[in-house]
Amino acid sequence: EHLEVLITADKLNMEKKVILVTGGSGLVGKGIQSVISSDKREDEEWIFLSSKDANLLSKEETFAVFEKYKPTHVIHLAALVGGLYAIMGKNCDFFRKNMKMNDNILEASHKTKVKKLVSCLSTCIFPNKTSYPIDENMVHNGPPHPSNFGFSYAKRMMDVLSTAYNEEHGCMFTSVIPCNIFGPHDNFNVFQGHVMSGLISKAYEAKKNGTTFEIWGTGAAQRQFIYNLDLAKLFIWALREYKEKEPIIFSPDEVDELSIKDIAKMILEAFDFKGEVKFLTEKPDGQLKKTANNAKMRKYLPQFQFTPTREAVRETVEWYVKNYDSARK
Repeated sequence: EHLEVLITADKLNMEKKVILVTGGSGLVGKGIQSVISSDKREDEEWIFLSSKDANLLSKEETFAVFEKYKPTHVIHLAALVGGLYAIMGKNCDFFRKNMKMNDNILEASHKTKVKKLVSCLSTCIFPNKTSYPIDENMVHNGPPHPSNFGFSYAKRMMDVLSTAYNEEHGCMFTSVIPCNIFGPHDNFNVFQGHVMSGLISKAYEAKKNGTTFEIWGTGAAQRQFIYNLDLAKLFIWALREYKEKEPIIFSPDEVDELSIKDIAKMILEAFDFKGEVKFLTEKPDGQLKKTANNAKMRKYLPQFQFTPTREAVRETVEWYVKNYDSARK
């Protein structure tokens, strides 16, 4: 009888995990695919969804895809996203669509008894007026920056909704808060992409056409950047090991914070750009600072090493040049 109990326990431990990744063909999803290709475990089956597989704004399609794959674990990355250019003036759209998608994913996860859900938030959810560095307990301490409040509140509500599911239904829904992400497979559209990919795209065109490299704002705004392959490793760790229901910030250390001007210099170096550089100071800088405190992450992963930004920027630029024709832009 004792042996039978042991065998059953062992069987439970080796029970197959079916891990569904929404937004599987995006910046972070591609990063996870890349890391998993060399770190796949026997008891894991990974499924990377793209928008071609299901429209997650549709409740019917979302539930159908959960029924099809029957995931035991979910990493929820899918979102309607964009940089400052894309979000300005579209707060209603960004709020409604992200709220709808998140509600569908969390409800489908609850109804199909998903054992663990890890959602992706963003440092833009933090209060606009706050003290720095910001930690996980400060998420709801005041309104976010007005430029992108629709997206920010929708992401914040994912934390609220996860807490509600955990309390009312005993779910294990948690989330991670990454700083500014960049890397291969990003969206390099100047109007829809994030700051790093937008600058890489501009630098490519300026070099190719012999034109001026223009940067919105003064270049003074400061950001922490995380390479998508580093974030992928941290997401996989969170799925496998992180036991808390409260969010966790994934960000390099505070000393690694860089100004937009610093980042632009790294990009231009990687391109070996020798042309004129101009700061469009009449354009907005966006939030000047979003410094995040990664003490909670460091408590769990004191030895984790981030790829040096200069190296990661060079790799991203090389990838973009090589894959220019097929890259999203």
